[in-house]
Amino acid sequence: MPSNEISSSLRAIPTDFDADAVSEIDRRLDVISGENDVRILWAIESGSRAWGFPSPDSDYDARFIYVRTVEKYVGPWHPRDVIEMPIEDDMDVNGWDLGKAIKLMLKGNAVVLEWLQSSIVYQGDPAFQRQMVELAEHCTERPHFIRHYFHLGSKQWERFLNYGTDAPIKKLFYAARPALCLRWLRLDDQRKIPPMNFQALLEGAETPPTVFAHLSEMAATKAKTREMGNAPISAEIGAFIQNEYDLAQTALSGSEHGQSNDHIKRASKLFYDTALRYSKR
Repeated sequence: MPSNEISSSLRAIPTDFDADAVSEIDRRLDVISGENDVRILWAIESGSRAWGFPSPDSDYDARFIYVRTVEKYVGPWHPRDVIEMPIEDDMDVNGWDLGKAIKLMLKGNAVVLEWLQSSIVYQGDPAFQRQMVELAEHCTERPHFIRHYFHLGSKQWERFLNYGTDAPIKKLFYAARPALCLRWLRLDDQRKIPPMNFQALLEGAETPPTVFAHLSEMAATKAKTREMGNAPISAEIGAFIQNEYDLAQTALSGSEHGQSNDHIKRASKLFYDTALRYSKR
């Protein structure tokens, strides 16, 4: 009978995180695990804190991947594949079932990969994280991720343009980060998973010096400014972002990639093995 114990647990919390907030997130994760009869495999901080451009009043965005009991997966009535808690006290805690996470990842939803890359970990099994990353490296297609970041960022950019030259810093970064991911992918056709950290992304995307300096300065400003603080957008940043979305749109024209049977089999095996190993009995 496979063991359902996690062999080792990873935890990495920045020293500047509010201790009471971290304790409350830990408490909520324990409540979720107990009340829903699930095992949490990976729980991290997402959003601006994990991306590396938080504001002093940024919310805590805890995200997790969980697995249910084997009986729940084989029964005729399947529970929802999302667990959400009410947003309270600037804390947003919710997660996805393992099956949902795997299916979305293979379709090119980069959110799961960002969770797996987060440097802020509340609890998690390193072996599970490695297996998921390996699955992504072998069974995902670059065009899927290009499409993901294009749709994610271009929608933000269209809204952002309506603000004019003086706009919310938060909105700018929501448009700039996907554009940088697209550039990171465009510069090397062997790369597939962009770094989550904003500074690493700036460097890896070989960002032009002027844009690099402006975005780095704005990230420093954002760290001292409330979430809805405003700042002017430079012509260089605007042109840079627009150019990356234009190039991505051209690259995506007519490109469609499905999922091979081999990829589906490999993903299914990971799900099956993980459910057997970790599922509560």
